Amino acid sequence: MMIRKPLERPLGDTEYMLEQWGWWRMDGAGVPIYTSPSFALMRQAMPQASVSKNYSITDDWAIAIDNAVAKLTQRDQQLGDIMWLYFGAKWPMTRVGKYYGISEGKTRELARAGAAWVDCAVGWLRAA
Repeated sequence: MMIRKPLERPLGDTEYMLEQWGWWRMDGAGVPIYTSPSFALMRQAMPQASVSKNYSITDDWAIAIDNAVAKLTQRDQQLGDIMWLYFGAKWPMTRVGKYYGISEGKTRELARAGAAWVDCAVGWLRAA
């Protein structure tokens, strides 16, 4: 798994958790809701190697971060959307900046501000 590190700087704890939340959020995306019984029987008959999950976050943390990003989006739509697009949808920072018509540097500033907001919002969970 490649962790995105702009300019080879280490990610902070909150940015790392947001990165992991993005992978957690995308897990299962594109999986069909309905699977035919015949297909399920064929899969049981021929065991396949399971794909291991490449992220490391508990469901409790992921749900807390998901709620924090949702609250941030309600409070400040652009800031929440930047967090969602960069960490959740895995868009590159330049693409997020072009989407909003702002520079990459300003987009990085806003993402850092959003990460700080999320850090404060999930601080209660860290203390517990």
